[in-house]
Amino acid sequence: MTFDPHKHHRRSIRLKGYDYAQPGAYFVTLCTHHRMCLFGDISNGEMVLNPAGKMVEKWWLELKNKFPTVKPDTRITMPNHFHGIIVIVGADLRVCPDYSVAKMGAHTGAPLPKILQWFKTMTTNEYIHGVKHQDWLSFMGKLWQRDYYEHIIRNDRESHAIREYIQNNPKNWTSDSEYPKS
Repeated sequence: MTFDPHKHHRRSIRLKGYDYAQPGAYFVTLCTHHRMCLFGDISNGEMVLNPAGKMVEKWWLELKNKFPTVKPDTRITMPNHFHGIIVIVGADLRVCPDYSVAKMGAHTGAPLPKILQWFKTMTTNEYIHGVKHQDWLSFMGKLWQRDYYEHIIRNDRESHAIREYIQNNPKNWTSDSEYPKS
C-alpha cells in the first residue's frame, strides 16, 4: 500500500511550540503493541509483575543514570501499558515542589521524546533477549506502540490527581480503557 497523506495522516498530540526539553513534570503512558498483556497480571487489585514487568521497572529507574537532568517519579507497570511521571530538571533551572518552573538559564538536557525513545529501545532489546533465553511471551513486530500519550503537569493539584490515578490503576483495571475485554 502506498502512502496517501490524506488517508495516512498522523496528527501530533504534542503541544505546538512547546519545548519538551524544558524543566517540568510530564505524565506519560506507553502501550504495548496490539495491547498485548506481557508484563504480569492483576490479582486482587494489585499488579503482580512477571520478570518482563520487573525489567520495565528496572529501565524506568535507570533513566536517572542515562539522563542526569531526569528524575523518574511515580510509576505503574500494568499488564499491557505503563504510566509514569518524568521530572526534567536543569543545572540552571529548578523545579518547585508544585512542579512550577522558575527559569534562570538555558537548559541543555534531553527532550522528553528522546528520553522515551531510549526507554522503549532498552526495554525492547531486553525483552527480545527474554523471549530468546527465558521463554517470555513473544510479541508481534514491536514491543511498544509507535507513539505515547503525554500530559504536561502544570500544578500541584494535577500532580496529586495523576499520582492518585497511577496508584489506583490496578484497582480500576477492569474499567480501564486498556483492559483487553473492554
